[in-house]
Amino acid sequence: MDSVKIKSVVCDEIEKNKYKLIAVAKEILENPEPGFKEFKTSKIVSREFSYLDMPHESEIAITGLKSHLDSGNPGPNIAVIGELDSVKVLGHPFGDKETTAAHACGHHCQIAMMLGVAVGLKATGVLESLSGKVTFMAVPAEEYIEIEYRDNLRRNGEIEFLGGKPEFVRLGHFDDIDMAMMTHTSVPTNDSKITIGGTNVGMVGKSIQFSGVASHAGGSPHLGVNALNAAMVAMSAIHAQRETYRDKDSIRIHPIITKGGVAVSSVPADVRMETYVRGGSIEAFLSASEKVDRALRAGAMTVGGSVTIQTLPGYLPIQNNETFLDLYQNNAAELVGQEKISRLPPHVMHGTGSTDMGDISQLMPVIHPYVEAASGNGHGIDYVIDDYELAVVTCAKAMAMTVVDLLADGASNASRIISENDSPLTISSYLSLLRSMTKEETFKE
Repeated sequence: MDSVKIKSVVCDEIEKNKYKLIAVAKEILENPEPGFKEFKTSKIVSREFSYLDMPHESEIAITGLKSHLDSGNPGPNIAVIGELDSVKVLGHPFGDKETTAAHACGHHCQIAMMLGVAVGLKATGVLESLSGKVTFMAVPAEEYIEIEYRDNLRRNGEIEFLGGKPEFVRLGHFDDIDMAMMTHTSVPTNDSKITIGGTNVGMVGKSIQFSGVASHAGGSPHLGVNALNAAMVAMSAIHAQRETYRDKDSIRIHPIITKGGVAVSSVPADVRMETYVRGGSIEAFLSASEKVDRALRAGAMTVGGSVTIQTLPGYLPIQNNETFLDLYQNNAAELVGQEKISRLPPHVMHGTGSTDMGDISQLMPVIHPYVEAASGNGHGIDYVIDDYELAVVTCAKAMAMTVVDLLADGASNASRIISENDSPLTISSYLSLLRSMTKEETFKE
């Protein structure tokens, strides 16, 4: 079959299974789980792989899975990725009332899209017409939350990095991957249905402990050292740094206090804080990270307490491969119309959030389109998917069609993109970079 016929067969197969795919997305929606805790979600994915008669590996980085389809002909290996985890949003209509976990970022649709690509490529006659492999990855923990919990996993040797894709890289699951793609849901910003291209910010995470001296808060506060006051001074000092950040670096710093004390009658002696330090380049967020550390030390110094600052590698800025995007755009245009696709130049910020898909983009050709099928505020109480057919079915078709373009004709398109891509990092240098960001210090005046 030629590529036009193959894509028609693939899309027909996805269309036949669209209600099942949407049902899987909604089942995951109703069972939200934060990163490295996605046990129910992992079982759902395993069930669907088994239904498709796709042998798979599970318990990768605790909850991750992968499977692959092999054409039997030599060629590159393309990863199609979906993310397992939810965020945590108190009061979300589809949230878990006990854990506050909620799919307020649309990852439930990603898993269904990924499965949809597999459904399409397994259609009769497709694989043997292609050259290479397709690996399907269900990856945990894209949302960089619950830093203290994940750091305990790290200290116990269960993980090294706090994000799922860095863990997949560390464990060798990207060693044989040549290209990767996934699609993320978003809210419309104009009249488009799909936005492609652009970049976002990278980041490091920090877990912070201010230590003071407990004392009776009413009777003898002068005998205590107030760790909460140290944290408040530190936050004010962080805010005082804002004018030093250049607009083009897109610095974002947003701390939260996760423990403010143990009793209102006692001077707080143990206060915990978490924060991200984000920036548009590695140099920018590492420079801002040092400024944050100075502010944290200042808080401890002010009250005469101490602070332990743990800095952990987060994610790197994303770079989409432009030729890869061309293929995707042509296929998406067949489905939604060229006028419904918005394409951003490579260095224009799609947003100032972060994703560990950025890490993968530093290693190989990657695309990370956004499908504008949701409403509300991302990570907010009102973020919901309005158009599941667009979010799941259309995106599965667009990615599957792009896989066909990559691997048809002896995988000539994929081979050209791979050979022309100038990846900034190797897997070895990437892991070394992340490890160099890991540090812990205790400051006491």
